[in-house]
Amino acid sequence: MTWRKSSALRDGFDVHRDLVGGYYDAGDNVKFNFPMAFTTTMLSWSVIEFGQLMGPELQHALEAIRWGTDYLLKATRVPDSVVGAVGDPNADHGCWQRPEDMDTPRTSYVVNKQKPGSEVSAEIAAALAASSMVFRHSDRAYAAVLLRRAMQVFEFADKYRGSYNDSIAAGVCPFYCDFNGYMDELIWGASWLYKATKAPNYWNYVKNNINYLESNNIVVRNVNGNPVPSSQGGSISEFGWDAKHAGINILVSQVTFICLQWVMKDPYNSNPFIPKADQFICSILPESPAPKSVSYSRGGLLFKPGGSNLQHATSISFLLLVYGRYMKLANKVVDCGNNVHVTPARLVSFTRGQVDYILGSNPLGMSYMVGFGQKFPQNVHHRGSVLPSVAKHPQHIDCHVGYSYFNGHDPNQNVLTGAIVGGPAEDDTFKDSRFDAPQSEPTTYINAPFVGVLAFFKALHH
Repeated sequence: MTWRKSSALRDGFDVHRDLVGGYYDAGDNVKFNFPMAFTTTMLSWSVIEFGQLMGPELQHALEAIRWGTDYLLKATRVPDSVVGAVGDPNADHGCWQRPEDMDTPRTSYVVNKQKPGSEVSAEIAAALAASSMVFRHSDRAYAAVLLRRAMQVFEFADKYRGSYNDSIAAGVCPFYCDFNGYMDELIWGASWLYKATKAPNYWNYVKNNINYLESNNIVVRNVNGNPVPSSQGGSISEFGWDAKHAGINILVSQVTFICLQWVMKDPYNSNPFIPKADQFICSILPESPAPKSVSYSRGGLLFKPGGSNLQHATSISFLLLVYGRYMKLANKVVDCGNNVHVTPARLVSFTRGQVDYILGSNPLGMSYMVGFGQKFPQNVHHRGSVLPSVAKHPQHIDCHVGYSYFNGHDPNQNVLTGAIVGGPAEDDTFKDSRFDAPQSEPTTYINAPFVGVLAFFKALHH
């Protein structure tokens, strides 16, 4: 990315912390730590599952993860305190400005004991735990730092419960308001900590709380088994920066499959992870008679309500490939009813269809990955990509001056190579317009799960 230079070098100055680094979430210049942590978790999971297939790209994946984890360590350096976001989002979104030129307030939004933020804290704990597994072989000291911090941050998230919607709304809402409660993040964080440590208290936490995600009249229990107040909601078919339900069931099913190799008499002994993961699979595949959690365009792309739809296509594709791997190891097929039996090979073929659509096998012949293929989005909703680079235009570009470039008809000046945009409408049309952010804006969490998916198919192809 030769057209990008350093930016936001005073982040954290207002709260006397060094908060330089990390990722802007999308086409703006705000650091939203909730989706950033999810991005880091998914990059890490991509490497854990598919790193051995990445070849020379593995080193680049580790660098991308470390750029996230170095920042997340800074954001959690003060005990019982987590930085939830940096940059005033309303001021930022009111400007069309290069990150190198930013003169909007770089406010730091912090959650603590009095103003908790369980979802952002628990997602950061998940990211640190997952990444600790990634670095275990190449940098054991760093991995140990990540895991120790993950445990501390999870304890803070669990002990001081509350939503960051209430604590730091000005910094995160409406852009990344948590819509379905923080309970899924707490279970997700505990799942990753169990995977990283094998400590039984995290496994007990997951087991004690998993059934409560879809019930409202419930008692939620903490690590010690004591009842605590809760906020929950969502569905087992949801997975993304906000809802972790399907991801929890897929991730934990691996643990269960390993147990099943020892305990085959009562295959679902007291835990629901495999049945719920199976239910998720049956809610996706078009041939399944089960109620669907997605719809399909005529061209074959899966859809969920809301914008930025490719986040669902990439994250669900990742979960299906991972579950297929676990099924293969357990010699399992999923029975969806009406004589529909889903094999690991079927999950691979379905996922390949989604991947091929995203990369250009669709009615428009459009690759939704910028810079890939003969035809790809030219008017991406992304400030640094639209505006001339500092090298080409060294003079400062003011907040509103940048809109002359945004409103222009010329393609973006800088190619945001590799970024996947929000994607087409449900009728397979695509405007390729900067004005249509749900279609033309890329996000880190669209790309992150796709890293593992593409590593799998590249290896399969070769």
